[in-house]
Amino acid sequence: MVSQKVTINNPQGLHMRPAGVMAKFDSDVTINFNGKATNGKSLLNIIGACIKCGSEVEIQCDGADEEEALKTAIEMIESGLGE
Repeated sequence: MVSQKVTINNPQGLHMRPAGVMAKFDSDVTINFNGKATNGKSLLNIIGACIKCGSEVEIQCDGADEEEALKTAIEMIESGLGE
């Protein structure tokens, strides 16, 4: 398992785009925020987590392609989720 903390800098917060991108990986992806673990591959769970701009989250990836999954998630978040 690998993990990294990152701050959400997108004005709309964390939204559905990451779930679509992360679904292509075999690894489990978990977003830890505010004491709760959220499935990072589930659109509904990400939306339900209500992760706003400025929030610090920890991304955890566990599985065969965990390094690539974590790298992709961090790059996507740091780049503003493509917006």
